[in-house]
Amino acid sequence: MAQHNDQPPPAPAISADPVGAELRAAPRFTLLIRVAKLVVDGAEYPCVLRDASDTGAKVRVFTPIPPHRELLIELGNGQRHAARLVWTAADHAGLQFDSPIDVQAVIDEPGSNARRQVRLRLAIDGMLHSGGERAAIHLHDISQQGAGISCDKWLMVHELVRLETPVAPPIYAKVRWRDHPRYGLVFEQTFKLDELAQIVARLHGGRHEPAPGGQNGSHAGHRIGAAAARTAPR
Repeated sequence: MAQHNDQPPPAPAISADPVGAELRAAPRFTLLIRVAKLVVDGAEYPCVLRDASDTGAKVRVFTPIPPHRELLIELGNGQRHAARLVWTAADHAGLQFDSPIDVQAVIDEPGSNARRQVRLRLAIDGMLHSGGERAAIHLHDISQQGAGISCDKWLMVHELVRLETPVAPPIYAKVRWRDHPRYGLVFEQTFKLDELAQIVARLHGGRHEPAPGGQNGSHAGHRIGAAAARTAPR
């Protein structure tokens, strides 16, 4: 006699999460590497979105997520979603959205700015060296490829400058655009994502160790400096 199997059919395969991750009713979609940022009580940290559903997401982090009251994830196109931290394991974290989202929109990231480098907003003072002179600057934002600054000194487009801040070794860059006193800079050598994460972590909290499984980017500025040393402004 044929036996009847009362067990339901196996569920579709989803991304494997660490032991202890919450059970999910919503389908989860594995993504290509998608750079995003976590906004933790207003402080911004880079992360990588690894998979998502309409109720939550799994992200790779480069420094531990600090204790917080508010947590948002911001995509490359500027869309923000409120979330809460559910679990952490090594250099990954699980987030649950405060309200369901359109996961297809997350995957597609509509908008003309969807593929731009994620820029981290910050506020830090530093010094700029150019043409044998130095001038005070205010750093407004930073990405893997460049930064936005304010500077009272007039700078020329394509001019090579050296930046000094309390959170990173000297960085060499060229002026990409200007709208005095605001300037956009492009770095002579780009940051790796974990190197950028260490810079902003030092700014936001001081002594953040790399998340387990990550790499320490503490020598990034020295690598960048060596690339431009022979032509650097003094």
